[in-house]
This record gives sequence, C-alpha cells and structure tokens, in this order.
Amino acid sequence: MKKKIISMLLVTSMSLGLMACGSSEEAVQTTTNSEAATAKEKIKQEEEPAKQETTEQTAEVQEVRDVKLTIWSPSEDQDPENGEWIVTLCNQFNEAHPEWNITYEFGVHSESEVKKALPQDIEAGADVFIYGSTGLENLCSAGAIAEIGGSYAEMIKNDYSETLVQLCTYEDGGLYGFPMTTDSYFMYYDKSVFSEEDVKCLDTMLEKGNVAIALSNGFYLGAFFTGSGADFFGPDDQFVRADGIVLNKDSNLAMVNYLVDLATNTNFTNAEPADAVSMMQEGSVNALWSGTWSAADVKTVLGDNMGVAPLPTAMVDGEEMALRPYASAKAIGVKSTCENPDVAMALAAYLSSEEAQRLHFELRGYVPSLKSLMNDAQIQADPIVAVDSWSNENIGYPRPYFAEFSYFWTPAQTFGEELRDGVITKENAKAKLDELNVAVNTSGT
Repeated sequence: MKKKIISMLLVTSMSLGLMACGSSEEAVQTTTNSEAATAKEKIKQEEEPAKQETTEQTAEVQEVRDVKLTIWSPSEDQDPENGEWIVTLCNQFNEAHPEWNITYEFGVHSESEVKKALPQDIEAGADVFIYGSTGLENLCSAGAIAEIGGSYAEMIKNDYSETLVQLCTYEDGGLYGFPMTTDSYFMYYDKSVFSEEDVKCLDTMLEKGNVAIALSNGFYLGAFFTGSGADFFGPDDQFVRADGIVLNKDSNLAMVNYLVDLATNTNFTNAEPADAVSMMQEGSVNALWSGTWSAADVKTVLGDNMGVAPLPTAMVDGEEMALRPYASAKAIGVKSTCENPDVAMALAAYLSSEEAQRLHFELRGYVPSLKSLMNDAQIQADPIVAVDSWSNENIGYPRPYFAEFSYFWTPAQTFGEELRDGVITKENAKAKLDELNVAVNTSGT
C-alpha cells in the first residue's frame, strides 16, 4: 500500500512589544502615534512571510484499491504475434491508475459469441467485453449489460456518428456500448479493368467486366432492398419492433425485376467472396463485394491494381438507386453486475479511446470509429479504411439487433437462389416478393 504523508508544521508567533526606560522616578515614556504606526508596520512585514511559509497542512493518506477484472476478447487481440492489443492496453491502463491495483483474467470469446455466452452465466461472465452490435438485444433482454450514463454517454454522443450511436442504443433509449470499430462491406475491383468513374454505377461496370455478388446470401442481397426503400423495423432507419420488415413496396418490386435481369447477365457471377477471390485469380471475375476481411486475399491477387470503392448505384426503371450495405459495429460493454463498475467503465472508455483505436488500426487494420480519427490524414491515407468509414457514415443501413431480424436470413437465401436459378421471373416477381415479405416476418416455428 502506497501512502503519501505530508508532515505537519507547527508554528508559534512571537509577541513583540516596545518599552522605554525613564528616570529614577520610573517615569514611562510612550511612543508617539507615528512611531507606534511605524512599529506596527514593521511587525506586519516581518510576520507575513512566516504565515505564507508555515500554513498548517493536514496529513493526507491515499489508499490503493485491489480490483480484479475479467476481460473477454477475440483470441487475435491477445495473440503476441498480433501485438497483444488488449493485453497491452489493459497493462497501460493499470499503470496510469495507481489508485487501483488491477489483476486481469483474460478469456477468449469472439464478438458474435458474447451475446450467447454472457447471458448463460452472467455472474461468471466477463466484466468488460467486446461484442457485436447485432447482439445488443440478447445482452439487454437478459439484463447482462450495464447502461452507460453521465459524462461517458455525452462523450459517445459527441464523438461518434449518429449511426454508431444508434447501433449501441437499445429500444429503451439506453446507451450500452463504447463503439470501437465499424463493420460493413464495399467493393474491390481491378483498376486495369474499371476506372474510378466506372465503379460508380453497377450497370456501367457490367458493360466492361465481370462483377461477383453473393445474391443467395441475405447479407449482400439486402443491399438491393435497402437501396430501393425497404424498411427494416421502421422508416428512416429507426428500429421500431412493431413495424416489422417491409420489402414489398413498388420500388422494391422494381428492384426485383432489375435483379431478374442481373441474374441472367453474362457479366454477373453469383458467388461468395472467398469463391469470387479465387475466380479473380483465374481472371473470370474483375470485381466483388466484401469487407475488410478480404483485403489481404484480394491484395495478393491484384497487387497494385487493387481498387476499393463504396457499393455502386443501380439504374432501376430510369432511376438511380444507391445500394446500401448493412452497417454494424463492434463495441466495448460492461457487465451489469460488475463488482467494480467505476473501474470497468473507465477501462471500457480507455479501450475505445483514440489511442486504443489507433493502435488497433496499426496492429490489425481495424477501421477506427471516432470522428477525430476519421479526419486523421494518416488513417484516411489507407483506402480500405477510408471507403469503409465513408460507407458506414453515408450509405450504411444500420443492421437491426432485434431477434426477429434473424427471420430474414433463410427466406432471403432462398429468394436469392431462386433468382440465380431463374425460378423468379418478371411475371411472378410480385407474388414471390409478397411471399418473401410474409416469410421474413415469420419465425417459421
């Protein structure tokens, strides 16, 4: 235990008097008024420095609190080969706070696993953890995650985009996470085939080269619905559970007719990103949709010819529609039953700080989410970071965290497969779309 003790100084003041001795008759001679004033002023001047130097100070003792915190993160963030991002930061946090003696216990859980692992045994779960925003309802409905308030909440609202704040805000209006990175997708392309102008429009691209998109995967198919005005739990990207999913507007039907033509275009390939990368290496694919996770593989294939761009627009019935990828986030959460919530909250804030996000970018290529870093020249010089952050901020569609959104995936996959196989035609498109709209709002159980 470290104690800081400041000694107490005891000062005594001296009384000063002036006396004059007289004659044998013991007559007393007093000072004149002016002499008395002069004497008093002299005494005052002699006493003032003594008062300043000898102010009494009370002994002050600073106690150090022993704290134990359990931390969950993906294994990659604890791996020495990746720089031990979270271990490094936790140790730095401990050193920066001598008032706390923190012992850490690290556990391995991916962001997607936390939404299931923590509610199963909250007491044994992590005090501080990284989670995906799509798992927010699981954590909140189980009462497993603490709400963020006060100055921390104000900081998040000021320092992050509205999309990121929304992704960490539950339907009760509470804020439940410190955003740490964005998670979306965009387009990789071969710069020897497409120009920067070409990649702005999908139709233009299809005239010049082959484009691969996983239509039979709802994650990518969804961009065509969000781009054509579909509502996922409320208009204007606001999550309202009772509103459900609306995919059968007239504009959505027009998009389905566009997709019927797209599926038969010889310059279009329906393929998952990993398969599309292999096809790109063979030369049969020139562009594909994916996220940061494909960067290294595409770079290996294309080298200096690798280009990145936001999702293009599509010309649907003469109208230009901006295709919108789902946007989600990874955030830092704190357990609701944490024994040391003040320490845990402070650590969570630090793990999402500018210093932490910059280090994550340098070690693992994570896209920062703070506004301040989005304006950083060094970070914006990375084209993948720049396009991912721009997409999230400008065209990203906040991916709902409601459990009911999970009903979307299987019907969307089936719909995409039927587009691929020619089962859906312009003649039955409306009926198929209406069936899809019912299916995505039904659990199927």
